Order: sequence, then C-alpha cells, then structure tokens
Amino acid sequence: MEKKKIAILGSTGSIGTQALEVVEEHANQFQVEVLTAHSNADLLIQQAIKFKPNAVVIVDETKYQQVADVLWEHDIKTYKGEAALAQVVEMESVDVVLTALVGYAGLLPTINAIKAKKTIALANKETLVVAGELITILARENGVVILPVDSEHGAIFECLVGEHQNKIEKIYLTASGGPFRGKSKEELKNITKEQALKHPNWNMGAKITIDSATLMNKGLEVIEAKWLFNLKPEQIDVIVHPQSIIHSLVQFEDGSMKAQIGLPNMRHPIQYALSFPFRLPSKSQRFNFMDYPQLTFEEPDKTTFMNLTLAYEALEKGGNLACILNAANEVAVEAFLNDQIGFLDIAEINQRCMQEVSFIQHPTYEDYVKTNTRAREFAKTLI
Repeated sequence: MEKKKIAILGSTGSIGTQALEVVEEHANQFQVEVLTAHSNADLLIQQAIKFKPNAVVIVDETKYQQVADVLWEHDIKTYKGEAALAQVVEMESVDVVLTALVGYAGLLPTINAIKAKKTIALANKETLVVAGELITILARENGVVILPVDSEHGAIFECLVGEHQNKIEKIYLTASGGPFRGKSKEELKNITKEQALKHPNWNMGAKITIDSATLMNKGLEVIEAKWLFNLKPEQIDVIVHPQSIIHSLVQFEDGSMKAQIGLPNMRHPIQYALSFPFRLPSKSQRFNFMDYPQLTFEEPDKTTFMNLTLAYEALEKGGNLACILNAANEVAVEAFLNDQIGFLDIAEINQRCMQEVSFIQHPTYEDYVKTNTRAREFAKTLI
C-alpha cells in the first residue's frame, strides 16, 4: 500500500490522539500532513514535533503565537482561525482528511475537503446530521468516498463490504445504554455531570459522553446512518446491548444477518477507515468468547431518553430540523457541563427549539448556517 498522507482535524481530541497512535504503529503506511486543534496548544505542539506535519492550525487565535514560536524552528507552517481550518484541507499533498472535530465545526472543512476531492474519514457525525443531503450530493458529484469512523457505522460499513449487489432490509445500531440504563425520569432529575461523564464501556470526550448518557449520540447516529447507507427511517433500528461487543448488524432481504464483533476500541474503526480497502495488523487486545458468556439485548427507553425520539422525528421530517436539533443540543450540553441546567433539561431544550425555530423543507448551505445560529440563540434563552 502506498503511504497515505493524512490531515487530522481535531488531533488533540479522543479520536485524533488514537488516530496518531495508529499512524505511529504503521509509520510505513501513513504520513501526517496536517494537524489541527481548537485550543490545546501544548498538546498540538508536542504532536507536531513528534509527527512533523507540513502544517498545523490552531483555531483559537490567542494561542497562535505560542504555537508558531515553537514550530518555526522545526520548519512546520502554523496557521490560525476557523478560515484556516476550512482551507488547509485543500492542500494538494493531502490524500485523506480525518474529520475528528466535535459538533457543527466539522461541516465547512468537510465540504471544502469534498470539493477538493479528498477521501473523507468521517468521525464528525454532526456533518451528516446537519446537512446530510447536501454532503451526500456533493460527494457523489465529486466522486469522493466517505468512510465512517464511528464504531457503529464503521461496523455497518464492514458488514457491507462485498455486499453492494444485495439489498439491505434493516440495520441495527447497538447502544450500550449509557451509565443510566434502566433509570426512570424521577431518578434522573438530580444527576450530576460527574455521574454522566462515567461511561461504562467507552473512553470519549465530554460532549460525546454526555450525548451517550442522554441517548442523543445514538439519535445522531440514526440520522447519520440514513445518509451514509441511503436508508429509510424504518430501515434503521436501535437496540441496547450493554456489553458493547456487537458493534452493529445488517439484515439482508433473505433474512440473514451480519455483525461486526470486537472489544470496545476506537482504534479499530479508525485504522480500518485509514487503511481501506486493506486490513493492517493491530496490537489491540483480542476478544475472548469465554470472557463474555452472555450477550444481552433490550429495547431502548425512548420515553425516558427523549432525545432518541426527537432524532427519529427529525429524520422523518427532514429539511433543517436535524440542524436545529444538533445546534440546540450543543448549547444544552455545554450548559449542563457548566452546571447551568439539569440533565433532563437537555432534551426539553432540544424539543422546544425543534418546535419554535423556523422549519425549512429544502435548505441551502446558507440556510443551514442561519438555522444553526438561530437555534443556538433560541436555546440560550431557555437556559
């Protein structure tokens, strides 16, 4: 396999740091061309000195001088701001863009990377949640492959390799259920952020961990799956699987099912997306059936965890409704992490925004930008 040159957007986050571990393990296969971070200047500097990219971007402009002063000695170009983040993906030397940014921030860089005909390794589910129709049309027009990095979507993708001629009847996205599986609304009234940040199976950033606790993460994945795999809402189901061993399943029209199985480990979907269509060796711990003599499944509680219901509603109605939901949720989660609202308030704020912010059936990119701004503004009035 010819060495691939990779741009990692969000290199200091959970996905980004694990992607660099994959690159380090397979230095003969991958080369880091670009690294970006929002504000973690110290870690970005460490990563840049170690992996020697062509360029880095620090979005927080107040940290620019700190980064630039160190990296100029290493002959590494340093840029600042959101505009640079969106432009750096267009570098001619980049083969693959790994979008490991969190939230709406991933949309414009991904659009620019697609227009520049770069292969996309997508870990930023919000890009397809916010503007799935726009992104998929753009990718098709530019002949760009979007490879999912999410554990669940990566699993579906693996199950579909070699099955392009066979019709999907249904997919099942598995969910751990988060730290509050089985709890009632009454029990969730006084949940603290410390409790919500203790995920039973996965080690993720704060925003995604809270989304997992509210089941919003699974709701966003449902919307993302529709665009990634060209499915109808009724073809996408969610099932709670507390052990997180089966990462998702595909059911074909003959009734047979394929599942992707393994220990909870994000390095596998990251590596598979970067190396596709090849598989590379991995030092990751192997799954042992005897360690998991029972794998269990149950229905998600869509009444207590209302965010999952809201996501299906956004998927059914289409338009800019998922963009509204995502924007509201980003504001609400941040408020919860800042101790400004309660755990159950997150879903209530999301629902209010979906009801009150103007709906557009066929939005343009400019409509998505305005919708995102309006939904955020309205959500802040509810805090």
